[in-house]
Amino acid sequence: MNEQELTPHYEELKRVLKDKVDDEQIMNELKKYVNEFHISPEAAKRGILRKFGVLEQTPFQSSSLVKKIGDLNGTEASVDMLVKAIYVEKKDITVKGSPKTIISGLIGDETGTASFTVWEGKQVEMEKGAVYWLKSAYAKTWNEKIQINIGARGSVEKADGMRVDVPDRSISMESSDVKIGRIAGGMGNVTVTGRIISAEERNVTVKGEPKTVYSGMIADDTGKIQYSAWNDFGLKEGETVCIKNAYIRSWKGIPQLNMGERCEVSRVDDTFGNDIADVVTTKKIGDIVRTGGGLDINVAGTVVDMRRGSGLIERCPECNRSIINGECQAHGRVEPVMDLRMKLTLDDGTGAISAIVNRELTERLTGVTLGMAQGLAKARGNMEPVERELAKSMLIRRLSVTGNVMSDDYGPMMIVRAAEVVKEDLTAEAKKLLDEVEASL
Repeated sequence: MNEQELTPHYEELKRVLKDKVDDEQIMNELKKYVNEFHISPEAAKRGILRKFGVLEQTPFQSSSLVKKIGDLNGTEASVDMLVKAIYVEKKDITVKGSPKTIISGLIGDETGTASFTVWEGKQVEMEKGAVYWLKSAYAKTWNEKIQINIGARGSVEKADGMRVDVPDRSISMESSDVKIGRIAGGMGNVTVTGRIISAEERNVTVKGEPKTVYSGMIADDTGKIQYSAWNDFGLKEGETVCIKNAYIRSWKGIPQLNMGERCEVSRVDDTFGNDIADVVTTKKIGDIVRTGGGLDINVAGTVVDMRRGSGLIERCPECNRSIINGECQAHGRVEPVMDLRMKLTLDDGTGAISAIVNRELTERLTGVTLGMAQGLAKARGNMEPVERELAKSMLIRRLSVTGNVMSDDYGPMMIVRAAEVVKEDLTAEAKKLLDEVEASL
């Protein structure tokens, strides 16, 4: 099984193991049990939990329980539910570069409603108003709201002849007003007000049928986000709009605003000023780890590591990929173009983020030019001294970096477009530390 197919099982293990085992080790253990030992995912999960001594406390040892929505607490790993579909939408998305069909929307029973997602939705059909058994679903919480997921080991079965009455008062898509800079993946329905800073139409083919997708960028005074819609809302660059009942999906960990058939758009007065297109969202790294990536994010932190792959590298002249062992993955053996970059790890005390720094910024931050790096590599007979030279000038320095941040199971990563060294006021920092020490005595 590939990583995408293992993800639902990995998520279940991660919820149970929590801080006991790091995320990378969980995925590696799962791959080893399933792909090397050739045992089923269910047996693999039991084996991994037994290995780390927590099997007795987990729900994996029992079969699924039947629960109502109102009884869920967001930690259920396997639960069966009889529900009515209130709103259903089937859509094609891209997950880690691969196409995927999912079904999402709102379901309800006598005790309440909740959003849901069927992650393997290609062979599943659901319709508004019908009653279904959701088998082996798992529940999570986001912003204190229950979310129900049906992964690879779950199923959706139509419950013919069954009836579920959902109280009218509990049916709500709960669209909430939110600033763009605070939008995070998995938020559900939102209402945003912002200025359209770009708009375009593209003709695409979906399941053999020609369609038009309307997309662009919208910004307010806290940040910017990409939007897309299958319907033409007549959005034009420069106008300010209020968008109600949009929903959030993430691509490579970057939240995107999606405008579905329930979405409403109205034109409003612009109160944002002239420089909104250049707005940058400043965040703590811990917040990014918790809520996902975004566009034009700024963080400040200390360089605690320079990872392998930094320094002098060779690139393919055709596609700009880095060359490994003299060959490009796409174009084979080529005459390489030399380049310089840094792969840094920054820590601000709340979390850590990977940062990819291009040649121009590397030269400006370190004073080591591409020509100097090539000369050093030629003199020493290999390229490794260049990485060490860059590390000498960067480690333990405090940087402010800005760029787009992607996020996946291995953490957030920024493609840096702007960077500068943060000048420390040592006297002020020493006084602050002294005050903290004295206050703790």
